[in-house]
Amino acid sequence: MPRNTSTNPDIRAARNELGARLRDLRRAAGLTGQQLAASLSWNQPKVSKIENGRQTPTDDDVRSWCRAAGDDGATEALLADLHTLQTRHREWRRVMRTGLAAEQTAMGRKEQDTRIFRGFQPTIVPGLLQTPEYARGIIERAGNGPASREAVDEVIAARMQRQNILYNASKKFRLVLTEAALLNYVCPPAAMHGQIDRLINLTMLPNVRLGVIPYDTPFAVVPLHAFWVYDDQLVMVETVSAQLNLAQPQEIEQYTKVFEAMALDAVYEEKARKALRRMGQQVAARE
Repeated sequence: MPRNTSTNPDIRAARNELGARLRDLRRAAGLTGQQLAASLSWNQPKVSKIENGRQTPTDDDVRSWCRAAGDDGATEALLADLHTLQTRHREWRRVMRTGLAAEQTAMGRKEQDTRIFRGFQPTIVPGLLQTPEYARGIIERAGNGPASREAVDEVIAARMQRQNILYNASKKFRLVLTEAALLNYVCPPAAMHGQIDRLINLTMLPNVRLGVIPYDTPFAVVPLHAFWVYDDQLVMVETVSAQLNLAQPQEIEQYTKVFEAMALDAVYEEKARKALRRMGQQVAARE
């Protein structure tokens, strides 16, 4: 992996944590940094940079470190931490270089490899469920969105293409939205009303279980942010500046538990359609 000098605080914190674990391993072996470096034929500053989070080690660096410290048993866990660090953040400036339409295509490939989707969204309707009109309202208001109308059109077309996966009977979708996600004023009322109609239709699909958490339902868990769980392999969280890809088993387990708690708060099928129709009336009153 290229030496990462990003100043992103989350990346820096993860690199510092990995470095601290490697430092503890060295100290437990009774080695100084200079002794470890000599045993690996490294220069001593490399050991210092790794331990202090200024350089990301490679897989071979981690294996060699564990071997020199006499603790091969720690290798697997440390490599898992390293791989999480490598994949955790995909900064939006990198996405923008290839274009958001290309990013939609890449997400579509990831979705083709997924069997069970779990998605929670407290603020907006997720992309897989959006109408073109609603998607336009979201993309045009996104702080990191494309500047030109042509670019917006390309992103919307790619997003609509992704939605074909909803009709693949081999895929299972478990999706939970809050009432706020359906009433937040992120697009014109006519577009929002059309979006709610689409959601009502999607509740009829046999492989889509769409739940809605009404305003008057107490939350079992505070909904801090949106997230997706892909099978039991990956959690994806989007922030303003980055896409977080979380692959540690304990992280996946934690997000899955939060999703299941949210899912218990939601209403489904006819109750969900009744709630959606009520929200549609509220949106229509804005026109």
